[in-house]
Amino acid sequence: MPLTRRTLALAMPATLAALIGAAPASRPAAENTDRHDPKPTIVLVHGAFADASSWSGTIRRLQHAGHPVLAPANPLRGLAADTAYLRSVLAAVEGPVILVGHSYGGAVISGAAVGNSRVKALVYIAAFTPDKGESAAELAAKFPGSTLGDTVNPRSYPLPGGGTGTELVIEQARFHQQFAADVPRADAAVMAATQRPVATAALEEKAGEAAWRTIPSWALIATADKNIPPAAERWMARRAGSQITEVDASHAVAVSRPAVVTHVILAAARSTR
Repeated sequence: MPLTRRTLALAMPATLAALIGAAPASRPAAENTDRHDPKPTIVLVHGAFADASSWSGTIRRLQHAGHPVLAPANPLRGLAADTAYLRSVLAAVEGPVILVGHSYGGAVISGAAVGNSRVKALVYIAAFTPDKGESAAELAAKFPGSTLGDTVNPRSYPLPGGGTGTELVIEQARFHQQFAADVPRADAAVMAATQRPVATAALEEKAGEAAWRTIPSWALIATADKNIPPAAERWMARRAGSQITEVDASHAVAVSRPAVVTHVILAAARSTR
């Protein structure tokens, strides 16, 4: 039979049907592997005076390594409220989770992971690691070295039920040296302009049960930190039994040293699979 447009048109449906029917046969093995051994989702929680964009360099590296990543906005209004919010975020994540907290975010992940069997590791990045009954403000004052108090300004904000609360912001002119001394000045200026204020109530509120007592943890100590004294970070990490890495970096270590931060997170992810 001569090969004409009509014969090709008549043959196409049968050919497509054969191809569609045969295609799935080559895929189940890979699909089943991903289903039975998924890479954990990395959930990154920022702290005070920062926002989720501070994780950008880390996110790119984690995604390149094949991990699903989520970096929610931390409300920074109160420890119990922020913890409850993070729990709601985790409830929507399927499969295993590596929970990472920077600064005050460390206190939030410590509470949010309690009783959650899907959280396989906790990673503290220049962070608070409170025990039950401790506050971030108390732990920051436990050792000398923080100069944060000299650089913050209080301001009022309305509370949902009426009245006002107090929140803190770092003076923009002093943000670079206080928070991010090893970040280029122009980048630090953007960080200062976009910083998220933290309610004083969040820093003063006492923590509940600590998940690090039952979940393996890793800690990155920023040895040039001016917000949380490095001695405090080190003391908390040792108490928690965390696997510790130290790096010469400012409090904004996730911005200035994202490769190191990623290395610590991936080490936690590999060790818990």
